[in-house]
Amino acid sequence: MHTPASVTVARLTYILICELLAVAVSLTFSDALPLWVALVGGLMVAALFILIESTLKGFTLRGFSTATFGLGVGLFCAWLITRVDIAELVANMVRENAPVGQDESSMEQRMIMNERADAVRLAINVSLYASLGFLGAAIALRSNRDDFAFIIPFVRFRQEGTQGRPVVLDADAVTDSRVINIAKAGFLGGRLIVPSFIIQELQTLASSHNLAQRMRGQRGVDMLEQMRSDTSTQIAIHESGKLGDDATLHTRMIEIARLLDARLLTSEETLAKVARLQGISVLNLHELTDALKPSIVVGEKMRLALVRPGKDEHQGVGYLSDGTMIVVNHAAALIGTTQTVHVISTLQTSNGLMVFAELETNGE
Repeated sequence: MHTPASVTVARLTYILICELLAVAVSLTFSDALPLWVALVGGLMVAALFILIESTLKGFTLRGFSTATFGLGVGLFCAWLITRVDIAELVANMVRENAPVGQDESSMEQRMIMNERADAVRLAINVSLYASLGFLGAAIALRSNRDDFAFIIPFVRFRQEGTQGRPVVLDADAVTDSRVINIAKAGFLGGRLIVPSFIIQELQTLASSHNLAQRMRGQRGVDMLEQMRSDTSTQIAIHESGKLGDDATLHTRMIEIARLLDARLLTSEETLAKVARLQGISVLNLHELTDALKPSIVVGEKMRLALVRPGKDEHQGVGYLSDGTMIVVNHAAALIGTTQTVHVISTLQTSNGLMVFAELETNGE
């Protein structure tokens, strides 16, 4: 992944500040600290912290805030323990080993034991704060949202119950006209996020010489415009979603969803499978469509509008709302009317589900 230009500018600025501070220190202690030594020292300090920053390039602001919260909890627990004065008890045990007497040797030994007791007390306190702070930060980084909701339930109610987790859209979802209707109906329950590289991809398709790609890209741009103009739909463009050219489109989408702790909305099966393997919550449009299809079972009764004749002369044909074709025997004379029918068999074909039915004897 390429380093953003803003980070490079920040690094150069930090190096310049370190070198200016080194010059100031050298001028202050000109008799003891040569200028070249100060410059090398400032450069080494800058290099150390830039190395630490590069190592933490995968550490997000969310992770930093989580670690800070865990560190605060750990330090608070250490402060509570130090109120018990365990370190002072240990220090007193060390002092009790000091010899009793008024001679010079005994007094010297008592001074040494007192220094040791103070050192032990300081070591215990520092180790308590460092150890519990580390444990708190590590445990917080391993925890999930539900663990924090146990401590701060109101935060979870505000974030998930009222607004919901954001939803990241890929190019297939943006060009799908059903998405805006699903969002208007309130089933997504969160802000829609479109990465900037998806918009770039749609613009590239819209200017393509291929007619099908050009129409797909233009449809995507039009859908985005409709979403932005609709006040009931919250949509935002994620500008920081530009990864390096060596990253695939699937990798970019998964990284954006992980970064924002968002759900991924797509109709591409491969992307959905890869994202789920990496722990990303996926909303698959095909799965939603299949879930909304009515379940037809043998013996089920329904009201059906007969709209055209079937393959055989005595058959009438009607359609369900999802396009499923139902062939009704002995209904050719009733085309143009609505009848009560019951299902007698189903047949799964390459074009979809075909249903065969009979007229109810008391049907209209």
